[in-house]
Amino acid sequence: MAEAENTYLKTMESRLMWLSHWMIHNANNVRPKVDGIKIGGHQASSASMVSIMTALYFSALRPEDRVAVKPHASPIFHAMQYMMGNQTLEKMQNFRGFDGVQSYPSRTKDIDDVDFSTGSVGLGVAITAFSSIIQDYIAAKTWGEGLPLGRHVALVGDAELDEGNVYEALQEGWKNDLRNCWWIIDYNRQSLDGIVREGLFERVEKIFDAFGWNVIRIKYGVLQQAAFKEEGGEKLREWIDACPNQQYSALTYQGGAVWRKHLMDDLGDQGPVTALIEKRSDDELAALMENLGGNCVQTMADVFQSVKDDRPTCFLAYTIKGWGTPIAGHKDNHGGLMTKAQMADWQKQMNVPDGQEWEKFATVSDPDALQEWMDKVPFFAEGTRRYTDETLTVPKIEMSSDREISTQMAFGKILDDLSKGDSDLADRIVTTSPDVTGTTNLGPWVNRRKLFAREAQADAFIEHRIPSTAKWEFTPEGQHIELGIAEMNLFLLLGAAGLSHSLFGKRLIPIGTLYDPFVSRGLDALNYACYQDARFMVVGTPSGVTLAPEGGAHQSIGTPLIGMSQDGLAAFEPAFADELAAIMEWSFSYLQRNGEGDPDERTWLRDETGGSVYLRLSTNPIEQPGKRPDPDWKQGAVDGAYWLRRPGPNCEVVIAYQGSVAPEAIRAAGHLAEARRDIGVLAITSADRLNAGWTAAQRARARGQSNATSHIERLMQELPPHCQLLTVIDGHPATLSWLGAVQGHRTIPLGVEHFGQTGTINDLYRHFGIDADSIIQKINGLTPGRKVKRA
Repeated sequence: MAEAENTYLKTMESRLMWLSHWMIHNANNVRPKVDGIKIGGHQASSASMVSIMTALYFSALRPEDRVAVKPHASPIFHAMQYMMGNQTLEKMQNFRGFDGVQSYPSRTKDIDDVDFSTGSVGLGVAITAFSSIIQDYIAAKTWGEGLPLGRHVALVGDAELDEGNVYEALQEGWKNDLRNCWWIIDYNRQSLDGIVREGLFERVEKIFDAFGWNVIRIKYGVLQQAAFKEEGGEKLREWIDACPNQQYSALTYQGGAVWRKHLMDDLGDQGPVTALIEKRSDDELAALMENLGGNCVQTMADVFQSVKDDRPTCFLAYTIKGWGTPIAGHKDNHGGLMTKAQMADWQKQMNVPDGQEWEKFATVSDPDALQEWMDKVPFFAEGTRRYTDETLTVPKIEMSSDREISTQMAFGKILDDLSKGDSDLADRIVTTSPDVTGTTNLGPWVNRRKLFAREAQADAFIEHRIPSTAKWEFTPEGQHIELGIAEMNLFLLLGAAGLSHSLFGKRLIPIGTLYDPFVSRGLDALNYACYQDARFMVVGTPSGVTLAPEGGAHQSIGTPLIGMSQDGLAAFEPAFADELAAIMEWSFSYLQRNGEGDPDERTWLRDETGGSVYLRLSTNPIEQPGKRPDPDWKQGAVDGAYWLRRPGPNCEVVIAYQGSVAPEAIRAAGHLAEARRDIGVLAITSADRLNAGWTAAQRARARGQSNATSHIERLMQELPPHCQLLTVIDGHPATLSWLGAVQGHRTIPLGVEHFGQTGTINDLYRHFGIDADSIIQKINGLTPGRKVKRA
């Protein structure tokens, strides 16, 4: 590396070190405190990453590269963006405050150029593998030709290697011929509660090697490398290699004089190595011993530049946690912060004048030269790297409803119909599933659109003419990515694919399927994908105790509540095929929206901003409603509900159902109509959208918009006060129990609250009290009026 380049890197390293730590100090000790809680900010974790990030961003990266920053290195990232003009002083000064720089990098909350949100450790690491796979997927398509292939980089805290999803992603990467992926491990050997166990690096290297990664260990900085070449240097190297992690950390914290005593006690009177130690001052000796590879910007830059191929690479960079600060090496420094006195002394050590703490070039001797160098840094040369793509036209989607069919089967039929067409939308759909492709009705789509692989792979069953419904042909043109049984990987892949328009300027329509009970197994990754505003459709099927023969382990209960509570995700549970068709047609548009503006006054939902979609489906084929006499049903299905049977003016009971229990609700209503007046049946397709619109309308009224009325309020506003509601769902009853609060009607909520078991659908519906007879029994026993015989 040229000397001038190294000088600029060292200068930038110093600037990032200061600005990041001052931002944290300002938030904790200078800015007026409103709450009595610690603000925090992870000074020590930032310090251990500063050399790595300086070398990476200012020497190695190119604009097409993408980076997931270790959550606790967020201050370094934002200091860097501030230096480059992508972050404001006001937001830096308001670090961890409302509308200020976020605690951890956020695509949706920060204004600077965040590639991947991080925060839940391990997920930012793994998503880079899947974003690289998606990059290859796009590049293999005719509409993706010419896409520049960038490296997808994760800056990894060594404690993140405790997360199981990291290893799930490693295996999936190996199966999908992963390339152009770097994981740079900040091996500071300290976590929140203590020191990392000895020898971890050996296990890490073996694991990565087993999955075909190149592993580069970066243990020594340029000072140590030079010292090792001196007479006696080999003895020093042996001592460093043998020193336990706890010992090294403790000596680092105590400084040069203690380093000297300990080294002399261990190595003294051994001739050349004693001279090597003695010829350095205490400060020089401390600088030498703390000059590990990951804390040496020159070493890191040289190592990055040495990698020329596209093989996935793990860099194991040894660092000192808190490097260069008064709290370096202390075992409590993860959550610890420099005191005011320590910061004052450190400010003098960093040569930052009082009053110039926020100045970008406060300690720079030639600001113009540094700015000129910064302007030429390749990674930042093209400005921020948020792209977009044209909106795809959604073809008309309709489903015949003249026979019994399940919503899962209807979903497969809709996709199969799309696969036969030539729409741009169908060409951009990418499906994926964790080893349940066939059993979630993706088979016909996959047979026509094939599976994706960078290199074509023939189906041996086809070659040998063995009959099979699955034609598993792998090809670069394929539009299905098959995953192993790991729901975290499913949602990470959906998250990566759902950001394709922003990361690569090429829009995908990702659709993932999984068994509904196992949504919970991938919940952290689902939340992570939604937090990044990734756009995808996830289909949970089969669901509920309706999956009767499978038993309690495969029968979902709480997933409707997950759908309601998950931000960025519109949850639906249609009962009929035509409802599903209407919802999917709307969803394909919703996934692509990115608008601003006021909520739709019809529903008070922010549909123009778009989001992801969750469909909870069933394998139970049920009789379809046939031709609809009410033209409003389709819009109602999208908005969340419609009257399947309109209540009369003296309605005594309304049965409101969601999902596969529709036949039970309809049958019960038919029997009740013999004795109860004007009974109504409310078909709910999305408790999520109804509830969100209702609460949004209430907020609008509280702000003075007195006419704000949500969709569910309009549906229920003509019900007489004495009318009683019965809600029923194959899921937790709390999903619908709030409906009574909309207009003040007494409500009887039915649903499933306990683990299921094997049996027939009738057995389990009766056991959990969600069958027609149970509905009638509850209405007989809990509402006034004539009693009705059971169905």
